[in-house]
Amino acid sequence: MAVLQGRLNGGRILSEVTGLFPGLLWLLLAVLAACLFYWEGMVALWRAWQTAEYSHGPLIPLISGYLLLRQMKGVEPQYGPVNDRMPGLLLLGFALLVGLIGNIAQIQKITALGLIIWCGGVILTSYGWSRGRQFWPPVLHLCFMMPLPFFLYWKTSIALQFVSSEIGVSFIRLMDIPVFLDGNIIDLGVYKLHVAEACSGLRYLFPVMSFTYIFAVLYQGSIWHKAILLLAAAPITILMNSFRIGVIGVMVENYGIEHAEGFLHLFEGWVIFISCILIMIGFARLLQWISRDRRSFAEVLDLDTEGLWTQFSRVKDIRPSVHLMGATAAFFVAAFLWNPFTPPEAPDIKRDPFLLYPSKVGDWHVRQNKPLEENIARILRADDYLSVNIASDQHRQPVDLFIAWYADQGKAEIHSPEICIPAGGWEMSEIEATDLTIDLGDKSITFPVNQAVIQKGLSRQLVYYWFDQSGRRLASDYAAKAYLILDALNRGRTDGALVRYITPIAPGETVDAAGARLQDAIRNTLPTLPQFIATEL
Repeated sequence: MAVLQGRLNGGRILSEVTGLFPGLLWLLLAVLAACLFYWEGMVALWRAWQTAEYSHGPLIPLISGYLLLRQMKGVEPQYGPVNDRMPGLLLLGFALLVGLIGNIAQIQKITALGLIIWCGGVILTSYGWSRGRQFWPPVLHLCFMMPLPFFLYWKTSIALQFVSSEIGVSFIRLMDIPVFLDGNIIDLGVYKLHVAEACSGLRYLFPVMSFTYIFAVLYQGSIWHKAILLLAAAPITILMNSFRIGVIGVMVENYGIEHAEGFLHLFEGWVIFISCILIMIGFARLLQWISRDRRSFAEVLDLDTEGLWTQFSRVKDIRPSVHLMGATAAFFVAAFLWNPFTPPEAPDIKRDPFLLYPSKVGDWHVRQNKPLEENIARILRADDYLSVNIASDQHRQPVDLFIAWYADQGKAEIHSPEICIPAGGWEMSEIEATDLTIDLGDKSITFPVNQAVIQKGLSRQLVYYWFDQSGRRLASDYAAKAYLILDALNRGRTDGALVRYITPIAPGETVDAAGARLQDAIRNTLPTLPQFIATEL
């Protein structure tokens, strides 16, 4: 009898709780369903946050939550029915689709992107379109916790590194200090500084941009002030890092290498970040002065935290809706049953390691193996690679053949030569995509390649390269990423390779003559590729 009475009391309490906060209960269930469905994306985010570039990631959801509570202060509670939830439901449906694509393709960054879209969908579903759309700033801020795709990250990073290094070297030269910039090396004579090391301060570009976004949201100024502040994040970070490079050069010249290395390590930390923030604040004050805004900084930057708890308590006012309940049920079902939607098990890719690459192929023979430096191989992250110098008695100049193969591009992505070649000090004077026709004797095949003429001083070289995406030869790295997703969904394959040929352009030799040499090397070596990168002729 006592047990029965206890159960009745427990049921009554549960009924009272759900009666008081039914919307909150469904919101918690929706969060649980999202955590289960987007789990792999959340794990990928956590791993990215362990790197220096994205170490600010854990703070982003907390700050977005703060921005959400601030926005709620300007939105009156609605006690009547909410009749405009459908846009939120559609956005949740899109978030479900993005998550499914990411889960099935095993590309966790896509899954994580779906989580951000889900957050916007839940807000629109809970508050309706007319009120929920006002909360876009905190949802958009969540994007700063996302790591960029590798190929975009490296393109952005290399470009910013070069600009930063050029400005830093110019500053050193203004001090009458001899310095030479050769691709990724700043040569100070007795001390050589690699671009990647010199520009490690650029890793704070992402947190600085996040801070700038928050600053612009809280800034109580004109729209054009906010826009300028947002656009100023990258230039300020680059200039600060250029100053850092310049100071290193001056210290090497006047105090020696040891002092310069100590300064280098000191300015790899929060000093760069804090300095950028102080400059940003000073820049905001300058904009105020230009526009004759005499308000104090406390008045311009709205840091008022009063009433935030009151706004937080409004979450209990969320009322259940068929839209939220249906979406929550759909995410629970998807979390537990998405596996049946996965493509057939990835095929067993049979390939030989590059260690077995023959020493002679047709008229060409391997003249020299050229293993990568340890730090370059670590950045490349290829599962297997071939780096050899090949030569033929029919040609006076040799050809460098490089192939990098990746078993799973969801874990490591191919680095485009468009990024890596300039890092070696070579300038791409010409680059274009062109169709290459190769006569294999029994048949001819035509496929797109990138043709580039690169130059360092008086030396010139001709480069042909393409991406092999699970059997497709592609010139565009963007197309390769698109086919990566399609192949993962349809064929269960995420492998891929980069194939690159380089030959010197001898003095007096035309580009066409060098191209004929490369095409002859490709004609002889192309039939061997299926054995090593699992492609098709």
